[in-house]
Amino acid sequence: MPDSPSEPRAPLDGYDLDGYDLAVIGAGPAGTAGAVAAAGLGLSVALLDAADRPGGQYFRGTASSTPQGGAAFAALRARMATSRVDHLAAHHVWSVTRDGEDAWSVHALTGPDGDGGEPVRVRARAVLLAAGAQERQLPFPGWTLPGVVGAGGAQAMLKSGLVLPGKRVVVAGSGPLLLAVASSLAAAGARVPAVVEASGYLGYARHPRALAVNPHKALEAAYHGGALLRRRVPVRTRSAVTRVHGTDRVEAVTVTRLDRDWRPVPGTGRRIACDALAVGHGLEPRIELATGLGCATRRTPDGTDALVVNGFQETTVPGLWAAGETAGVGGWQLAWSEGELAAVAAAVRLSGRVGPAVSERLRALRRRRDRLRSFADAMAAAHAPGKGWTDWLTDDTDVCRCEEVTAGRVREAVADLGARDARTVKLLTRAGMGWCQGRVCGTAVSCLAAGGTAPGSVPPTPARRPFAVPVPLGALAALDEGEGGESTGVAGLGRCGAAGPGGQGPYVLGEFADRTLDGVGTRGGQGAAATGLRDSRAPYGQSAPEAQRPSSPPPFGIRDASGPGAVGVHEPRDPVVPVQRRGTRGPGTPGGQRPPAPDGREPAQPARPAEPGRSEPSRPGGPEAPAPPVD
Repeated sequence: MPDSPSEPRAPLDGYDLDGYDLAVIGAGPAGTAGAVAAAGLGLSVALLDAADRPGGQYFRGTASSTPQGGAAFAALRARMATSRVDHLAAHHVWSVTRDGEDAWSVHALTGPDGDGGEPVRVRARAVLLAAGAQERQLPFPGWTLPGVVGAGGAQAMLKSGLVLPGKRVVVAGSGPLLLAVASSLAAAGARVPAVVEASGYLGYARHPRALAVNPHKALEAAYHGGALLRRRVPVRTRSAVTRVHGTDRVEAVTVTRLDRDWRPVPGTGRRIACDALAVGHGLEPRIELATGLGCATRRTPDGTDALVVNGFQETTVPGLWAAGETAGVGGWQLAWSEGELAAVAAAVRLSGRVGPAVSERLRALRRRRDRLRSFADAMAAAHAPGKGWTDWLTDDTDVCRCEEVTAGRVREAVADLGARDARTVKLLTRAGMGWCQGRVCGTAVSCLAAGGTAPGSVPPTPARRPFAVPVPLGALAALDEGEGGESTGVAGLGRCGAAGPGGQGPYVLGEFADRTLDGVGTRGGQGAAATGLRDSRAPYGQSAPEAQRPSSPPPFGIRDASGPGAVGVHEPRDPVVPVQRRGTRGPGTPGGQRPPAPDGREPAQPARPAEPGRSEPSRPGGPEAPAPPVD
C-alpha cells in the first residue's frame, strides 16, 4: 500500500487534477524555508530535490561541518519533518508546464541519478523555483588534467565524506567562496600553498552602505581570514592560475599577475608546486526551468543571468515564484529570506486573504531581503570577471571538454567564418553540444564569440533548453493524453515526434524508450532538419539512412538543446505516475472547484499580495518559519 507521494501507484482515469497547493523545486535554504513557511500558513506543499536530504550545497554536511548557520538549518529541517511538507527526495525535475490558471505540472525522474527510476508528475496550484546555482568555470591551459576540481566541488567532497582532492591544494578563481574553501581544506589537513584571487577586495569599499547594513558579512570574512592567517596561507589578489603543469595529473601551477581587465602581465608568472587545484570563478544561477516557460531575465553585475522578480519574488510568469540563487547569487541568508518571502506571498495569493500579522511579516521579510541583496550586488560587482581573461587561453586549450573543441577553433569560427554569437559557434564547431549541453563551457564560448565584435555588444544570452536534465525517451512516451485527446506539451514543445533522418517523418518514441536526450535541434549546422538520431557507424553530423536503421538502434544522443527541433508524443505508452499528496484532496478538483482555505472558510478568488500596511480581519494561521540569524 503506497504511503509515499513518490511511490508508484495505479494510474487515475481521465485527466487527473489532484495535487498540491505549492510545488517547491530545490531543497536548499530557499526551498526549505519556503516550504516550511507555506506549510505553516496552511498550504499543502511538495518539496522536490535531486539530493537525498535537504540542505543544498551549503548545508550538505552536518551542523558541525557548517559552523555558520548549521544549527539554524538543522532546526528548520526538524520543523519541516513535522509539517505538511512532502519531501520528495531523489526527484530530478526536467520540466515545468502550465496547464491553466492555478494549474501547474512538475515533471521529474526518480532515482539517485535520475536513471532507472519512474517518471513522476506533481500537480500544484503554484510553483516556487529554488534550483540554486552552479559553478562558473573559465578555462586555462591544463584545466582538464586530473587533480583540477571546482572550488565548490572540493568543499562538497569535504562535507560529504571528508575527502581531500590532494595533499597540496592551490585554491584559485574569484569570489568569497575561495576563502571558505581554503579554510575548510586547511582545517581538514591539506596544505594550501596559496589562495589566488583574480579580483581584489578593495572593490567592496565602493559600496559603503551595503557594508554598513550588513556587518555580519565582515565578521564572516574575518572568520575565514583569521583561519588562513593562523595556518600561514598567503592570499594573492589580482592574480590568476594561467597554466597547470603535469602529465598524468597536476604537478604545479603558474600564477600570473593580472591588470585591471584580467589580462596577464608579461613576466610575472610564478610556478607553485601542488598536486591539486580547486578553482571557481563565481556561481551561475540555474534558470533553465524558468526560461523554458518564458520568464524574463536580468543581467547581474558579475555578468550572469538571473530571473526578474517583483517585490514579492514572483517572476514575469504569474503563479511562478523564484527565490535564492535563481534570482541572483547572494548566499544562504539571502536565499533563506527570499524563500520565506516568496512562500508567504504565494500563500496570500492562493488564499486571497491577508491579515495584519501576515502584512507585517511581508514588510519585515522585504526589508531583510533588500538589505542582503544590496550586499549581494556589491559582491557581484567586486568579483566580476574582466574582459581580458581570454588572453590567457592558448589556441590549443580545450574550451569545450565534452566535444574537445579548442579555443583556436572557436576563434577561427569568429574570425574566418563570421560567427558573432555562441549559437553560431556551436553550429560551426560543436562547442556546447556535449553531455553537459554547454553548462560548463557556455560562458567561455560566449565570451570568445563576443570578442569578434565591439566589446560588450554581444553579451552572452541565457541558455534555453527544453529539458533541465537528461531525460529517457521512455519518459516522454509515457506522458498521458490531456483533455480532447491532445498530448500534454512539455515546456512548449507540443505534440510532435523526433524527426527521422533528413526530417522525413517521425520516429515513434516508444521504439527508443531506454534512450536518453538532453535537447534537440541541428547537429553542427549540417542540414536544417538534422535530428541527432545517429547510427554508431555514421560520422558525427550524419544520420543513418532509413533503410539502414536497425530495429533496435544503437545508442545515440540528441545533442543540441537550443535548436529548432522538437520532441513530444505520438503513441503514449504507460502513463506517467501522478503524484498525489497524502491526506485531503488537493486543488483543482474535478469540476473546477477551488479547495477550502487553510482555515476552512469558503475559498476566495485569488488576489495578489497586498502591499505592506493593508490588513483584513482574518489571516491564515500556523507557525512561522524561523528567520535566518543575520544580525
